[in-house]
Amino acid sequence: MYRGFFRSIFQETRGGRVRSNGSGVARARRRPLAAFAAAASLLAVVVLAGCGGADRETAWPYGGGRDPGAGNGQAVPNKAKRVSIDFWYTWSGDFRNEFQKTVVDAFVRDHPELEVNMTFLEGTGSTQYSDKILTSIAGGEPPDVLLFDRFLIQSWASKGLLEDLTPYLTEDNVSPADYDPRIWAETVYEGRVYGLPWVIDGRAMYYNKTMMAKAGLDPNRPPRTIDELDRMAERMFAADAEGRYTQVGFIPWMGQGFLYTQAWNWGGRWEDAEGRLTPDDPRNALALEWMAGYANKYDIARLQQFYDKRSSYGINPFVGGNVAFSFDGNWVLNDLRKYEPGFDWGVAPMPSAGEAEQTTWVGGWSLVVPKGAKHVREAWEFIRFAAGREGALLWSKRPNAGSDMTALPAVNEELKLRDDPHLRVFLDMLPQAKVRPVTPLGSLLWNEAMRVQELAVNGRGNPRQLLADVKKQLEEQSAKLGLTQK
Repeated sequence: MYRGFFRSIFQETRGGRVRSNGSGVARARRRPLAAFAAAASLLAVVVLAGCGGADRETAWPYGGGRDPGAGNGQAVPNKAKRVSIDFWYTWSGDFRNEFQKTVVDAFVRDHPELEVNMTFLEGTGSTQYSDKILTSIAGGEPPDVLLFDRFLIQSWASKGLLEDLTPYLTEDNVSPADYDPRIWAETVYEGRVYGLPWVIDGRAMYYNKTMMAKAGLDPNRPPRTIDELDRMAERMFAADAEGRYTQVGFIPWMGQGFLYTQAWNWGGRWEDAEGRLTPDDPRNALALEWMAGYANKYDIARLQQFYDKRSSYGINPFVGGNVAFSFDGNWVLNDLRKYEPGFDWGVAPMPSAGEAEQTTWVGGWSLVVPKGAKHVREAWEFIRFAAGREGALLWSKRPNAGSDMTALPAVNEELKLRDDPHLRVFLDMLPQAKVRPVTPLGSLLWNEAMRVQELAVNGRGNPRQLLADVKKQLEEQSAKLGLTQK
């Protein structure tokens, strides 16, 4: 199996009482008894699994070693009396230093009675999620704050794994109106709020103008439809004497070209108007057949070899200058500016199939409080600061902010992000952006979409049957978890 292309979010843990309600797959409301049973089953599994997981970096109390209240006239409590907020995250690179200098230090200056200990966790497998998080909750020793993939909130909240922050929102007048309603909806389960949105991200097509010009194509006219993309890409595959690709036109599943993405580009749906999950939508199947067609036509083994070689140094393959078209996120703009590749490039909306409209989808991260945290009120104060206007501005104005987009539209406008013509492509697409289904089964659906994508491109299953099997599995899991249609 060729696994180098694929990433997955953690597998949806199964548990709870088996109780069919005949409603099929829904976005849905969970009966309290089923929720309790599922959470208990989950925690039992985690306890039995032991305390494996990533190594913890030495705790770093930001503000430590200096007077966090210096310059503001505040008395500084004895360090031993300060409340320490444990903040766990899975972002690597410069995140720790940058977040400390821009956000945490400012928070500690305003709250000299608090300190923040940041702990880095290695992701489990190839994900940005760590098994240690579940283990800590099961063991009664969770952190106070998590940097958390936002679309997982409903899955976790439905199992009782996150603290309900609704009372604090009301008390401190935090308004959902400050956020995009689709993004805010990802933090809500059964009318209760379990996190604050922090950053958002979008998807678009990067295209290599230099390669297009060499192939006799107009470098200022990127493809707008899948048919155009296929024809243009075909002209830009090249191999050496031994048949190894030296450049490729397009690899559908590279970057952010997941089945999720391609299904929307083909006009497919992952849920219907009533909130029922629809992985077997006929247009989803067409997208998967198209992806498998690339693997067959251009040889999955040779594509894998090309990808492995170009990504071995941790640099996005498109940045290397040997990929003509790539569907990816706004964060790639940072790499292109950092490495200044020696070719001309552009950004455009992703092509669509047939009569489907060009679209994108938006994801992003949130700040949450895991169930059982020892300092919920203090954690809320930190979350409110970091994900609010002040924290968002501090983070987005740091020297290396690059192409970051916040979850607060007013802040994005204040930052004048549209002045960047490349980032403007992502911002202009936000009004029609898709979001992943907001459902307790969200992570299971994502994982299954990734699984059948891998099977299909490796020639190990019929796309339509694979997606039909996903539908059946979701229906069975919906019944087991006692989900009822909204």
